[in-house]
Amino acid sequence: EVPRVAGRLAAAGGALLPLPLPRGTDPPTLLRPGGSVSFTPLVTTYGTPAYADLDPSWPAGLAYVAMFGIMFGDVGHGAMLVLGALALRLGWPRRFVRLRRLWPLLAGAGIAAMLAGAAYGEFFGPTGLLPVLWLSPLDSPARLLAASVVFGAGLLAVAHAAGAVNRVRGNGWAAALFAASGCAGLLFYLGLALAAAGLLVRRPPVAVIGATGALAGLALVALGLFRATAGGGAGYAETAVRLFDIVVRTGTNTLSFARLAAFGLTHAALADLVWRGTTGLAGRGAAGVVGAVLLFTVGTAVSFGLEALVAGVQALRLDFYELFSRLFEAEGRPFRPWHVPPAEPADRVTKVIPCSPG
Repeated sequence: EVPRVAGRLAAAGGALLPLPLPRGTDPPTLLRPGGSVSFTPLVTTYGTPAYADLDPSWPAGLAYVAMFGIMFGDVGHGAMLVLGALALRLGWPRRFVRLRRLWPLLAGAGIAAMLAGAAYGEFFGPTGLLPVLWLSPLDSPARLLAASVVFGAGLLAVAHAAGAVNRVRGNGWAAALFAASGCAGLLFYLGLALAAAGLLVRRPPVAVIGATGALAGLALVALGLFRATAGGGAGYAETAVRLFDIVVRTGTNTLSFARLAAFGLTHAALADLVWRGTTGLAGRGAAGVVGAVLLFTVGTAVSFGLEALVAGVQALRLDFYELFSRLFEAEGRPFRPWHVPPAEPADRVTKVIPCSPG
C-alpha cells in the first residue's frame, strides 16, 4: 500500500516516510481476502497467524474440502451442496445472508464430494448408475483405509514443512533447528515416513536411511527440549516425558486420518441401505412405488444432513488439531483499520448540561 498512500499524500502536499520495523514487535496480521473466493474464515475461526507466518488460508481450505469429499463421496449429494453454495452466494434464503462468506467452502466441499463420488461410483449411493473409477468403499475398505492414512501423512508432512518455515521466519534458524514444530520435527517425520515406506516395499537400505534421519531429528528435538529446562535430573526427566509425548502424538496424529475412510464407509453404507429399501419397495405395486419414493426422499434427506454434519465437523477437527497445531506457535493480532468516525449532522448534535445530584 506504500506507493498508493504516498501518491495520495503527495497530492495533498504531504509525504510518507517508511520506518524500519523495531525489534521485538509483532505487527497486526492482515489475511488477504483473495477476491470473491476466500478460505480466510476457516483460518480466523481457529486464530490469527503471527505477522511473520505464512498465510495458510488456501492450503488449509483445499485440505478441508479434500477431506470432506473423501468422507462424503457421492455425485448426487455433492451436487446438492454445490446448489446450496450457489443459493448462499446469491443471498438466498435471506435468513442465512450473514453466512454468505462461507459459500466457497460449501462449493469446494460439494465439488470434492462429486469427484470422490465419481471415483467411488456413487450417485445417491451405490446405485450402479455410475461406473467405479477407483474403488467401491464397501467392497475395498482396506484400500480406502490405507489411502486415507497415506493422504493424511502427506498433509502432515506439508504442515511440518510450513511450520518449519514459520519458525525460521519468526524465531530464526537457531531456534527453528531444535523445535518440534520446526526443522527438527520435519526431519523426524520425514525420516519416519521414509522408514515406514522402506519396510512396506521391502527395501532395507531405504528403511535404514529413514530411521537414521528420524533418530537425528528426534535427537535435535530432545536437545531443544532440554535447553528449555532448568537442567539437572529434573530437566532430563522432563525432556524424556515430553519426547515420549511427541513420538506418541506423531503416530496418533497420522492414524487419526483413518477416520476419512471410516466415515466414507459409513456414508456409503447409509446410502446403500436407503437404496436397497427403495428398490425393494418399488416392485410391490402402486403402494410400493409411493412408499419407495417416500423412503428415498426421507432417507436421502436424513443421511445427507447427518453425514454432511459429521464430515464437516471431522474435516474441521483434522484441520485444527492435526494441521494447524503444527503451523501456529503463537497467535498474532488481527488487523483492524483505523478510521475517523463520521461527524454527527448539525441537527442531531445534543448538548449535555451537567447538574447536581440533587
